[in-house]
Amino acid sequence: MNFNIGIIGGGPAGYTAAFQARKKGLSVVLFEKDKIGGTCLNKGCIPTKAILHSAEIFEEMKCAADLGINVENISVDYAKVVEHKDKIVEKLRKSLELSLKNTGVVVVNTEASIEDGKIIANGETYICEKIITATGSKPRDFEGLRFDHKFILSSDDILELKTLPKSIAIIGSGAIGIEWARIFSAFGVEVSIIELAEHLLPLADVEVSKRVERIFKSKKIKMYINTSPSSVLRTPSPTIGEKDKCVITLKSGEVLEPECVLLAAGRTPFVSVPSCSLALGDVCGKIQLAHFAIKQAISEISEIEFDENLVPSVVYGCPEIAWVGKREQDLKEGTYQKSNMLISALGKSHCDNCTEGFIKILSQDGKIVGAHIVAKEASAMIQQITIAMQNNMTIDDLKKVCFAHPTYSEGIFESLFRF
Repeated sequence: MNFNIGIIGGGPAGYTAAFQARKKGLSVVLFEKDKIGGTCLNKGCIPTKAILHSAEIFEEMKCAADLGINVENISVDYAKVVEHKDKIVEKLRKSLELSLKNTGVVVVNTEASIEDGKIIANGETYICEKIITATGSKPRDFEGLRFDHKFILSSDDILELKTLPKSIAIIGSGAIGIEWARIFSAFGVEVSIIELAEHLLPLADVEVSKRVERIFKSKKIKMYINTSPSSVLRTPSPTIGEKDKCVITLKSGEVLEPECVLLAAGRTPFVSVPSCSLALGDVCGKIQLAHFAIKQAISEISEIEFDENLVPSVVYGCPEIAWVGKREQDLKEGTYQKSNMLISALGKSHCDNCTEGFIKILSQDGKIVGAHIVAKEASAMIQQITIAMQNNMTIDDLKKVCFAHPTYSEGIFESLFRF
């Protein structure tokens, strides 16, 4: 069988490349050995955010009386939380599958390999003018710290829990670690988070990291920073009927005994990419974000360029955390200007009972070079700044824009006048 383009992997990079190619009238065959949608839809972004939303509602309901709403005896049925998550994922996946079918993409649900410049699947040979490998990534474990899928869990495993543990230790404080710490804490689980770096969320601006640490402290999330496990052992319970525990000994000498462990210390590409194939998405080893994968695919197929230095990052929960561009620690002292504004200065934050956070903008030569936001709706605000940076707008240009009131976005406007 002959096609213009053969794509191995049906995640954001793969299905976006397929849609873009069909728009150009090219014939496309897409191979997916598991479920269409990849990690993002099935085991990452979407299911996690669905559970996180339930956690946020539950946490808000705890203080509903302060807002004049009386609710008694609220509780969590975590099995139903998971069921709700599964329904969302299934609905979106079916919609995506239907879109691929209606667009004319030939989808082959099986494992595929590349041999001598051809794709082999189910004993069939597919000859494609162009081959794209978009097989994504998988959770990473380490020697001495391997997933056993019962006590030492991956981000895949954690989504399949039907009951909440009483306590959990999370190793790694990237987006996955931070979001699950927020979820479990909101549901009343005793949470400990372990990070090798000097601060939580080490890829973020230091001021953002420090604010996250302050928020976690207020929520009684235990933090063990600048350390890592020297051993993780499973200890059988001496009492019949009680669950076994893990014993984590940290290099700092502290000992933790959580019910289970979430190892969230990064992801690694599924396969190495043959020289005859183009790599897109997580498998290419660059930025492991779904929107980066999507933009890569659009750039490759439709030749719409994008700036890889202007890829926004978002960590979800309340408040959201978002950033784009340069961090303050990356800039040389005396070469930049900084505007920093507390979210509590905005009337909308008090209306929403969400006053935690700040907007921080970094500039050089009258233009924004970085922005870092901790706030409700930070994911939307960072996009506004990204658009301005992408179009090389000056701060004076942005001052001419009318921002609606009352909004969080007007905080960007007010920040511009603080330079």
